[in-house]
Amino acid sequence: MDRLNGEKGSALEVLGVFLKLGLTSFGGPVAHLGYFRKELIERRGWVTESQFSQLLAICQFLPGPASSQLGFSLGLLRAGWLGALAAFLAFTLPSALLLIAFAELLPNLSGPVGKAAIHGLKIVACAVVADAVLGMSTKLCPDPPRRTMAVLAAAVLVASGSAWTQVLVVIAGGIAGWLFCREPSTPNDSPVEVDLGRRSAWVLVALFSTLLLVLPGLAQSQGGLIAVADAFYRAGALVFGGGHVVLPLLEESVVGPGWVSQERFLAGYGAAQAIPGPMFSFSAYLGAIMPSDAGILTTAAVSVAFMFLPGFLLVSATLPIWQMISRQPKAVSAIAGVNAVVVGILGAALYDPIFTSSVRSGVDMAIALVGFGMLRIWRLSPLWVVVWCVVASVVPVLV
Repeated sequence: MDRLNGEKGSALEVLGVFLKLGLTSFGGPVAHLGYFRKELIERRGWVTESQFSQLLAICQFLPGPASSQLGFSLGLLRAGWLGALAAFLAFTLPSALLLIAFAELLPNLSGPVGKAAIHGLKIVACAVVADAVLGMSTKLCPDPPRRTMAVLAAAVLVASGSAWTQVLVVIAGGIAGWLFCREPSTPNDSPVEVDLGRRSAWVLVALFSTLLLVLPGLAQSQGGLIAVADAFYRAGALVFGGGHVVLPLLEESVVGPGWVSQERFLAGYGAAQAIPGPMFSFSAYLGAIMPSDAGILTTAAVSVAFMFLPGFLLVSATLPIWQMISRQPKAVSAIAGVNAVVVGILGAALYDPIFTSSVRSGVDMAIALVGFGMLRIWRLSPLWVVVWCVVASVVPVLV
């Protein structure tokens, strides 16, 4: 449902928008948040800045792929369950297919040109996230208390570098907001609303827990695709922070049993850096190269589905609870504090890992600044920023 003009969208509309995002959202999980904000708040007005921040806080708090959970939630708000499914498929399918095909092409990207192109994609993330942080801070941190919360949140996260700290920061932001934002200048006049009740939430929690408890036993007795489903479901259910944080769990799940060699695992990880879309799509590559009688596409599909499923079950269960809580008068101040620390979370991610891994020289900084100007000053599409950063990174290698 369009929360700015009251109109309900269609699953087909969601499919088209998220397919564009799935094809163009380079730079990793944090950069995706900037792409979503640019496309769905600034260009289309599907949600307000406050709704976006609330959804992001929920996704940061839960295990699973935060950017994909956010996309799933935005699709759910826009067009119900079909919209959520459309958002997931459209955002994930391009990267999943590319990763299945990329195993054959990876050796061609081992040269200096390929490495420069991949580095240019990392610089894209720097420009996109910087634009998102600035835009969100203007609206969500309009006064000294909330600016202080954002700065402190960023400082704590930069110092700790732990995914668990994000959860604690979100909780602390809610408490600080309740204490110090008694009369926030941006009240929660646009709550997150979904057509789900508390009963549905408990059913989803029960399904999540049942799969987590039952799949290991079935995997031991049945093997085959059930073992594959169990390995990827556990990885998706137990990782906080998403993105690169899931790699150690995946390595333990597929390299440990001998399904995938260490060399092929690392090759796929390298490929995942060069494509748009969610990092969790790495599961499609792993499923495609794992030994299975079910075939490449079937195993890859099971791997992807069970990798994302636990995060989607949890965020779907949490939204009705959040909807109930956010309507309480005392929750308005807490939500203002949560919104503020979300800005700090993005600010910390802008520094590490984005800035620290992408800006290695003055030239890189110049490329990132021009990309930021393309978004903030000239209001160009992020796709042009992708083109600029890649071309500007590759040209010095060619000349």
